[in-house]
Amino acid sequence: MHPPSAPCGGIHSLLAWWGFVVGSAEAYRHFAGHFAKRVQAAVFIADYRLAPEHSFPAALEDAHAAYLGLLAEGATQIVVVGDSAGGGLSLSLLSLLQTEAAKTTHQPAAAVVMSPWTDLSLSGESIASKADEELYLTKDTLQSYADMYLGGEKASHPQAFPLNALLHGLPPLQIHVGTSEVLLDDSVRYTQRAHAEAANVSLHSWEGMPHVFQSSPGILQAADQSLEIMTSFISSHLK
Repeated sequence: MHPPSAPCGGIHSLLAWWGFVVGSAEAYRHFAGHFAKRVQAAVFIADYRLAPEHSFPAALEDAHAAYLGLLAEGATQIVVVGDSAGGGLSLSLLSLLQTEAAKTTHQPAAAVVMSPWTDLSLSGESIASKADEELYLTKDTLQSYADMYLGGEKASHPQAFPLNALLHGLPPLQIHVGTSEVLLDDSVRYTQRAHAEAANVSLHSWEGMPHVFQSSPGILQAADQSLEIMTSFISSHLK
């Protein structure tokens, strides 16, 4: 999977969508545009194969191919960005690239993820404790999507379950999550594990905010504030 020609030195974000099952790169153009405008850099939206027709590891293979394709086009600074399942996929890509560090010409300059799904086994306490506050997701829905994505593979597979993946040596990473979503613990536990591995990871928890609230700038004040923090972080890591 090779992207179109893109300028060197810009941000090339691998933005993915929720559930590993539905969505399209086209649907993310508006959201991605907020990053492009604020950072004043090019954005590439990776389109990956969807489950159940294409189960694990198809999505990760496509994300990896997109990253290598950007390098092949001459990009030297790539920031990886994703939300929800795409956030988990972004984290899996970071760990995969770290295992290949010796043969990858350029590691990501930084990464930002929003409400990442890091535990496909759904073992986080917030799956139950935040169920009454959650606006969009249910345990049953998440389980259904996890089953379709995994296609029989174990949920604990380190390339499907970022909590089990290699976290040492990650690029600077910023995580944003709302406190009113069932995937809250997916961010909290990932950050705790990353800190134990001495990774450069910061967690921003937004009180009372729902899943991927950043997609509502101009409507939610917190969305604009979160976007400002994320894009300032990205800009600080682009030379």
